Amino acid sequence: MLELNALFFAVAGPAVVFAGISKGGFGSGAAFASASILALILEPGLALGVMLPLLMLIDVSTLRPYWGKWSWPDAKLLIVGGVPGVALGALLYQVANADVFRLLIGGISIGFVLWQLTQSRGLIRAAARKLPAWAGLSAGLVAGFTSFVSHAGGPPAAVYMLSQRLTKTEFQATTVLLFWVINIVKFIPYAALGMFTAQTALANLLLAPFALLGAWLGVKAHRIVPEWLFFRVTYVLLTLTGSKLIWDALT
Repeated sequence: MLELNALFFAVAGPAVVFAGISKGGFGSGAAFASASILALILEPGLALGVMLPLLMLIDVSTLRPYWGKWSWPDAKLLIVGGVPGVALGALLYQVANADVFRLLIGGISIGFVLWQLTQSRGLIRAAARKLPAWAGLSAGLVAGFTSFVSHAGGPPAAVYMLSQRLTKTEFQATTVLLFWVINIVKFIPYAALGMFTAQTALANLLLAPFALLGAWLGVKAHRIVPEWLFFRVTYVLLTLTGSKLIWDALT
């Protein structure tokens, strides 16, 4: 049950702004923290349903500043792989209960933090050579699946794109294009699975200004805010929310 009370907006408002900043300026890598945060107070499927239209609004508002600046060959591979990944996510949703999704969202949150920390300490290094096309398709498949189950497609897509030695803006623009398409594809099974209701639509309407504000801030921050600061805050949020979701799922 979705109750549009003070607690909901106190949690959802900042979470949606955060998602907009991540998608608008930092490659979407941490946007899924918003779904993790919402899943603390909502049933996971409801949290995903609330966030998707807002993420799509952010996608549309960030397309223009990055239009045509993407790497189309890389985006194409990731999109082609991503569509069947979304289908796999939809199949899992039909057979899994809410605790499975709490565990998945929590596990992906913690896994993202561990991956980033091990990479920053040199324990995992970016590929010395550009990864081949099949790796792009595989990364797209994983991105589509994780995007469906937790809006967390950014990290697997980033692994492939980082190997392609894209510029900062090419990386950001390619990410914007990729998840604009994947989120459109996700909308159909989300609707078929009953993840949208009259209450989620009202929540989307009321939270739309937060999404647009976050997207605007993200585009501005892309040029001026150091990535290390943004992601350190993200790591703390994801560690706390991911741990709580795993605890709730197991207990």
